[in-house]
Amino acid sequence: MPFIVVSVINASTCVTDAEVEALTAALQKQVSNDFAPAWGIDATLVFVPTTGQPAPGSWWLTIQDNTDRAGVLGHHELTPDGLPVGHAFAGTDKRYGLKWTVTVSHELLEMLADPDVNLTVFAHKDATTHMLYSYEVCDPVEDDAFAYQIDGIDVCDFVYPAYFQTFRQPGSTRFDHIGKLNAPVPAVLPGGYINGYDILDPTKAWHPLTAATVPHGPTDRSHLKDRFSSRRARRSKPRSDWKHATPTRS
Repeated sequence: MPFIVVSVINASTCVTDAEVEALTAALQKQVSNDFAPAWGIDATLVFVPTTGQPAPGSWWLTIQDNTDRAGVLGHHELTPDGLPVGHAFAGTDKRYGLKWTVTVSHELLEMLADPDVNLTVFAHKDATTHMLYSYEVCDPVEDDAFAYQIDGIDVCDFVYPAYFQTFRQPGSTRFDHIGKLNAPVPAVLPGGYINGYDILDPTKAWHPLTAATVPHGPTDRSHLKDRFSSRRARRSKPRSDWKHATPTRS
């Protein structure tokens, strides 16, 4: 049994317990069958209905109605035990015409891959390039257009470890689960992004790098104001400023 237990908490009024329970089952398959073989990180997911309480010592993934940060579809804090927690906002997703299940999947996988929001990749391509890239496994391929289905439920695509190996040549290996990305960091799919930090230029602290292509349609998430402020902001502030969460309905 994986040592990570994630409580998937329905704290929303716009999605039903049945929907969240079905999503939890699909996410369990995604984590154990797709994500764990690539990343070596597995978890046991436990559905928590609106009347339930998460088990002590578990990580949390809460589904709420509306974001408390403008334009942010999901963000991470800490449980009362000081453990990782992810939030996704089904009501905000629905208002923007986006797939809430994709956001929940996105939050879960990124929490598993980098629970402390402190991992980065250093890319020293030449004498004038000294870049750090954030270790976010869904941001580069986050758009709804690249979601895939498990038991009829849309879940987020994610990158493979090879994506962060800058020695890889374009087209030389599989960089993401569905096979649409053809190069390592900082390549991203349309509607996706990766956070970069130029260590030689202090004016270019964590900033989003997006695809050069024109946004391809209404499923593109890049139009959302401040969409980069969740985990990117967390990288720039001390742990003492992180807030503890409560599993309450929004």
